[in-house]
Amino acid sequence: MALAGFVASGRYDAFVAEQGRPLDIAARVAGFGVERVTISGISRMYEREVLAAAGIDWRSSVPFLDVNDVRERLLRVPLIAQASVRKIYPNEIAITQVEREPAALWQKNGEINVIAADGTVIDAMRDDRYASLPLVVGEDANTKLPEYLALIAAAGPLAERIKAGTYVSGRRWTLKLDGVDVRLPEADPAAALARLVRFEREAGLLEKDIIAVDLRMPDRLVVRLTEEAAAARAEAQKAKKKGAAS
Repeated sequence: MALAGFVASGRYDAFVAEQGRPLDIAARVAGFGVERVTISGISRMYEREVLAAAGIDWRSSVPFLDVNDVRERLLRVPLIAQASVRKIYPNEIAITQVEREPAALWQKNGEINVIAADGTVIDAMRDDRYASLPLVVGEDANTKLPEYLALIAAAGPLAERIKAGTYVSGRRWTLKLDGVDVRLPEADPAAALARLVRFEREAGLLEKDIIAVDLRMPDRLVVRLTEEAAAARAEAQKAKKKGAAS
């Protein structure tokens, strides 16, 4: 009855949370506590993250650790594709894991996640570990990642200047280049990018006071000036008209 009351009162759960299960305590006293965990295949995760996911800490013991349960815990982490767990007596656990390869960042509704090449979300953007990855923005942009990466490849000398790609209305891309929005057509966007590369090479288009380039029409290029440049152009046109009138 005393034991039942101890369990029913919640004191047993509190005891386990603080000291570990009785079997683990006995195994630790006998010299079989987990004193070392070796992790192979770790790349972008931190050791503390793997241990937390595995549920292994100072309260664990080698004999009573359920390796299948630990493996299942690890596989619930989106970044981990494969995992195996072994006991090495008397005091060691060996974890071997294969991490999914992050391919890009995906921003949607203000949240940024890390995605694999197939668009699967594998981690949250929590620190600067992934800051150098390409960035796609918008609904379904993650599933169109191969298209975006192909556009970066097609951009040639402009590739390094592409900061992000927004997938618009489920049909086409708008690229962000050093503060300039480049609106690409739905059909053959790579050819449109080739036109931009040519204009930049011949006229330094992107160095001018513009905030947007519209390449959606195959026979023309439309640019949007900054407010300052637009105001200066309007003044110049007024002056030109006055001069012509006089």
